[in-house]
Amino acid sequence: MREPDPVLLAEKVNILVVDDLPEKHLVYRSILEELGQNIFTCRSGEEALKLVLKHEFAVILLDVNMPGMDGFETAALIRQRKKSARTPIIFLTAFTDDRLMAQGYATGAVDYLPTPVVPEVLRAKIRVFIELSQMRRQAASQAEERAKRTAAEEADRRKDEFLGMLAHELRNPLGPILHAVHILRRLGPKDQRLDQAGDIVERQVAHMTRLIDDLLDATRMARGKISLRKEHCDLAKIVRQTAEDYRSIFDASGIRLEIQVSLDSLYVEGDQTRLVQAIGNLLHNAHKFTDPGGLVSVSMERGKDGCSAAVTIRDTGIGIEPAVLPTVFDVFCQAEQGLDRSRGGLGLGLALVKGLVELHGGKVTATSQGAGKGAEFTLRLPVKPLLAAAPSSPFVMASGGAKYRILLIEDNHDAAESARLLLSLEGHEVRTAYTGPAGLEVARDFRPEVVLCDIGLPGTDGYQIARTIRQDRDIALSSSYVIALTGYGRDVDQRQAREAGFDLHLTKPIDFHHLRRALACRPVRAF
Repeated sequence: MREPDPVLLAEKVNILVVDDLPEKHLVYRSILEELGQNIFTCRSGEEALKLVLKHEFAVILLDVNMPGMDGFETAALIRQRKKSARTPIIFLTAFTDDRLMAQGYATGAVDYLPTPVVPEVLRAKIRVFIELSQMRRQAASQAEERAKRTAAEEADRRKDEFLGMLAHELRNPLGPILHAVHILRRLGPKDQRLDQAGDIVERQVAHMTRLIDDLLDATRMARGKISLRKEHCDLAKIVRQTAEDYRSIFDASGIRLEIQVSLDSLYVEGDQTRLVQAIGNLLHNAHKFTDPGGLVSVSMERGKDGCSAAVTIRDTGIGIEPAVLPTVFDVFCQAEQGLDRSRGGLGLGLALVKGLVELHGGKVTATSQGAGKGAEFTLRLPVKPLLAAAPSSPFVMASGGAKYRILLIEDNHDAAESARLLLSLEGHEVRTAYTGPAGLEVARDFRPEVVLCDIGLPGTDGYQIARTIRQDRDIALSSSYVIALTGYGRDVDQRQAREAGFDLHLTKPIDFHHLRRALACRPVRAF
């Protein structure tokens, strides 16, 4: 029994020749070699069965008259095995009559050739089965690829759903904690120790929120799941406001913050939320690695070509070792911190910055003179020479400080009650509902000016609530300002919220100061 080189098996189809005469092997091999396939030869039915168990064949050339197990018996046993039941068999014999041919076809033969064979005829017949085998192999490969792709897409979808649910479940408890701190600050005794405890809770909740956001966004970024909502936005204003939002954090840590950004507008085509996230991550990074008494400066300038802008954040912190600098934007890359990990973090923030900036067609670089000499990060983004006229808005802005009828639909009782208490302390008239249907019933009676609605509600979800409100024929209800308060913060969640009719999407835990500003600038639909 002779087998071809195993290295060739993966690239060619297999042909089996079964004949008890060695000289016949030489003849068939010389005829078939020019087809360029793998040729197996053996001298008995028993050897053929062993080969059929080990290999898949495009076609089997089987001699009828062999000592011991003849060709008909061999063919019958080949057909009994599931793996080889449909393998084409061509009988070869020097004796031909109608009875033998009928017996051969009865055992499942596809053809019957008299010997000696005509080489051209044999090659032509074998070539057909080679092409059929290759087509089957290609079809099977394509089917396997489709199955793998389908399985991967399904796994991807399930992973997306899991990440969304994970974020929702992790963020949900943080909101009531923050609300409770604000309530204690408003109602509790004026005690410095209580203020210090409140500050600690707020800092740790903010830290946990950032870790959750970084982890989820880094996962989505790696899988290309982050999309941008691009619009004309003022980069100078974004940089100034983001830096100012961080000033209290720097002040609390004894770090001086300098903002050197012109009041002149500088427009980019970008996603404002993601730009704030990228700049905020750099500021957070500078704060984390700068000791008290240090300095962090934020500056921006237009490029000499007039088509780009550079945002630079410098710090006087611990610096970056030369060996770390080339990989500082890699996922999970972190400076050596020691066992105490006093600087914290997951090593995802800078990787996110790089990904977000590149999605905007820009790039980010880092420089440092080494350990103890601070670091400098620069974002370079393409800018627009002129701002297109802003489309007319279907909203008019309400005056700040107004008090509203607010409906809060939230199935987490702690979150609902803590938010109700806070909003009531602000002077708003607040009613709560814990399910979607109950919320709609309250809405039609209460006629809220503002609806704060969770997305993940039992029964009727927040998207259905928003659609129902927008489609309500009662203009007093359909014109309500509807805000999504949710732990689902993916891009797809925000897009679905807009499509459902929400005016604003706020991701939990909700910063009450942001919610207060949103209410103060409540857009009123103009009809």
